Amino acid sequence: MPNSDGDSGSGNALPPPGEADVWSGEDWARLCDANFQQACARPEATPPPTTPGAPATVTLRDIASFRPAKPASEMQPGGWAVAGLPANFVADASVEVVAGTLLGRPAEVRFTPVGYRWVHSDGATVTSSTAGATWERLGLREFSPTDTSHVYAEPGEYTVTLEVALAAEYRFGGSAWHGIAGTLAVAGPPQPVLVGEVDTVLTKDDCRANPAGPGC
Repeated sequence: MPNSDGDSGSGNALPPPGEADVWSGEDWARLCDANFQQACARPEATPPPTTPGAPATVTLRDIASFRPAKPASEMQPGGWAVAGLPANFVADASVEVVAGTLLGRPAEVRFTPVGYRWVHSDGATVTSSTAGATWERLGLREFSPTDTSHVYAEPGEYTVTLEVALAAEYRFGGSAWHGIAGTLAVAGPPQPVLVGEVDTVLTKDDCRANPAGPGC
């Protein structure tokens, strides 16, 4: 027996207008007609809007176009060393923000030094978690050993290359910074180092006052 809605069975009963989620289930077209009393088309699904500054999955490969400055290294004494005595090396690298385009959007990438390595051409490598410091700043005498110093065993001409490990972060439109997994190694140019010898000479008098004295 037909029900009050004119349908032949309870399985075909229509919900009250305005009460149904017309886009759910396989019977969306019938429910849509019942709710709106007209034919209607199902809209295409659209992704949710992206919140400005929202984090994205970014890798070191994605920021290849953001180029940090090459690091520099200061040496004590300047450009030369004495065989058998420590030469002190200090890195010149700081936090740097580079602007550019990332994933099609204006962005900034911040590079922070987190590790340092001096590669010497005599085969030695010195690594440190800090940039080092001058003898004066450390309150040490000249040729004192430091965490970043190196002793050349023989006289000669050498080179030293500083490599800095950089941690990277990115942000869009001044939002919060988001970290990128891994570190980026950036090397500075090789620096020449001239290593010589020092001979100890005993003198009897002040050579400036008596240039002809023994040992002068």
